[in-house]
Amino acid sequence: MTQAAHEPEMLSGGEMLIRSLKDQGVEFIYGYPGGAVLHIYDAIHNQSDVKHILVRHEQAATHMADAYARASGKAGVVLVTSGPGATNAITGIATAYMDSIPMVVITGQVMSHLIGDDAFQETDMMGLSRPIVKHNISVRDPADIPTIVKKAFYIAESGRPGPVVIDIPKDMTMPNEKFPYEYPDRIKMRSYNPVKKGHSGQIRKAVNALLQAKRPIIYSGGGVILGKASKELTQLAHQLNYPVTNTLMGLGAFPGTDRQFIGMLGMHGSYEANMTMHNADLILAIGARFDDRVTNNPAKFCPDATIIHIDIDPASISKIIQADIPIVGPVKPVLKEMLEQIEQSKLKVDTDALGLWWEQIEEWRQRHGGRYRSDDSEKMKPQHVIETLCKVTNGDAYICSDVGQHQMFAAQYYKYNKPNRWINSGGLGTMGFGLPAAMGVQLNYPDAAVVCVTGEGSIQMNIQELATCKQYQLPVKVLCLNNGYLGMVRQWQDMNYESRYSNSYVDSLPDFVALAEAYGHAGIRIESPDELEAKLTEAMAITDKVVFIDVQIDPDEHVYPMAVPGGSMADMFLSKTERT
Repeated sequence: MTQAAHEPEMLSGGEMLIRSLKDQGVEFIYGYPGGAVLHIYDAIHNQSDVKHILVRHEQAATHMADAYARASGKAGVVLVTSGPGATNAITGIATAYMDSIPMVVITGQVMSHLIGDDAFQETDMMGLSRPIVKHNISVRDPADIPTIVKKAFYIAESGRPGPVVIDIPKDMTMPNEKFPYEYPDRIKMRSYNPVKKGHSGQIRKAVNALLQAKRPIIYSGGGVILGKASKELTQLAHQLNYPVTNTLMGLGAFPGTDRQFIGMLGMHGSYEANMTMHNADLILAIGARFDDRVTNNPAKFCPDATIIHIDIDPASISKIIQADIPIVGPVKPVLKEMLEQIEQSKLKVDTDALGLWWEQIEEWRQRHGGRYRSDDSEKMKPQHVIETLCKVTNGDAYICSDVGQHQMFAAQYYKYNKPNRWINSGGLGTMGFGLPAAMGVQLNYPDAAVVCVTGEGSIQMNIQELATCKQYQLPVKVLCLNNGYLGMVRQWQDMNYESRYSNSYVDSLPDFVALAEAYGHAGIRIESPDELEAKLTEAMAITDKVVFIDVQIDPDEHVYPMAVPGGSMADMFLSKTERT
C-alpha cells in the first residue's frame, strides 16, 4: 500500500460535522437554517447520507428529535442557527432534560472574535442552556469536531440520558479551511464514568425484603423504558405475582391489559393504584424519581412502606423520599441479578398474605375502576373517545400527546402493552409538543399508526408544522378533543375559583377541518357519539396524508381521580361530588 492510502481525508469543519453524524449512524437532522450555520447547510447539500428535515419553527425540531429518541432509544439530532434560532430551541431542550431524553442539539454561533460584542444574532447559548442540559460544549478548534460529536452522543445516551448542546462559532466551519478527519471508535472520559451494574449486596437486601413483604407493590417509571428493561420488569412481576403501577412516563413498561397492572399512579392516577401505594408495606421503585405528581405531600407519603429504590442516577435516590434500600445502577442488569437471586433464595413469597392483598386491591378496583359519567348520550365523553381510539387501533398505535386534560385521558384510557408507544412531555408539560412529536415518530416508522392526541389550545402552538407534514408526506392522525376551553385550566377554575373562567375560554377558534384542507390534508369533524367509531375507523384507514379529527367533546367533563392538594396518596377527588 502507498503512503497516501494511510493519509486522513481533509475536510472543513462543516464537512467534518456532517461526516461525524453519518459515522455515528444518524439518518435525520431536524432543523432550520440561518446565517451562522450556512457553511454546515452547504455541507449537508453536498452529501445524501444524512437527511435534513426542514421544520417551520425551531421548537418543533427539538420535539421531533425528542420523540424520535423516545420511540427508538437513540439520540435525536437538531441543527439551528444562532440567536433566535437557538433560543427557540430552549423549550424543547428543557422538555428533553426534564424527561431524561437523549438528544444532541447543534447551535450556530457568531464568529469567535465577535463573541461578547453583542453581535447580530448573538446569544450566550452556553450560559442559557447550562441549567437544562446534561452537558454543553463550545467548539474552539475545527479539528476537534469529530471527537466532540462522539463525546456528545456518548454523554447523551449513556448513564441517565439527556440533551447535549454543541455550540459552533461560524468560523469553525469555514469551507476553505481543511483539517484531517478521523472519527474515533470510542470515547473515554476520566470525569464521567456511569455505573454499569448494581451492588450485589444491596440487591440481596432488596430481594430479602421483597420476599418477606405482605403488601408489596412494584412502582416503575420512565427509567425502565429508557433502560430497555420492560422484559425484565414483566418477568419479575409475573414471577412474584405482585401488583404493578406505572408513572406517566412509564406507561407501556408493563402491559396495560395485564391482570397485575393496576393503572397509572399519582395526581390523576387510578383509585386502585393510589390506594395500593398508600397502604403498601413495601415499594419497589424502579427508574422512577418520586416527583411531586406522584408523592403529593412527601410528609404523608406511604407511611408504612419500606422503600427499595433502583436508579441509574445516584442524585435521584433519597432526593424527595428517603430510600431504605438504595440501589444505584442501570435497571436492566439490576433486575436480571434480582431475578437470579430470587431463584436462589431460600425465602419464598407469602402466598396467603399476597392473596389477601390481591382481594383488597380487587375491591378497590371494583369501587372505581376508571368509571366515568356517561348518562347524557348527546354529549361526547373524552374518555369514550380514547377508549374507542384504543379499540380502532387495536391498542397498537404510537400515541403522542400534548399537555392538558386530553393528555390525562390518553394516559388513563388507552391500554399501552408495549414500551416506547406513549410519547408525551411529562416533567416540563410542554403544550405544542404533540404534533411535531408525532411527526418525528412517523418519519422514522413510516408504516406505523401514529396519533397526536391534542386539544384546541395545544394544537395551535405548533400548528404551522402541518406544512412540514405536507412536504415530507407524514400521514399522522391529529385527534383534537375540542371543548372550546383550556380544559385543565378550566377544571382548576371550577374546583378552586368558583368557576370564574379567567382567560381559559378559547374564543375565535378556526375551522380545523378547513384549516387542515388548506394545508393539503384531510379533515373530519365528529359531533355525535353515534358516529365516533365509524369516523375514527375511516380516519385511520387514510394513510397518504394527515387527517385532522376535530371531536366536539363535553366541556364540563373533568379528569378524575384527582389528588387533593397537600394530602396523601389516599386523598382523592373521585368525581365532582365524591372525595375519599
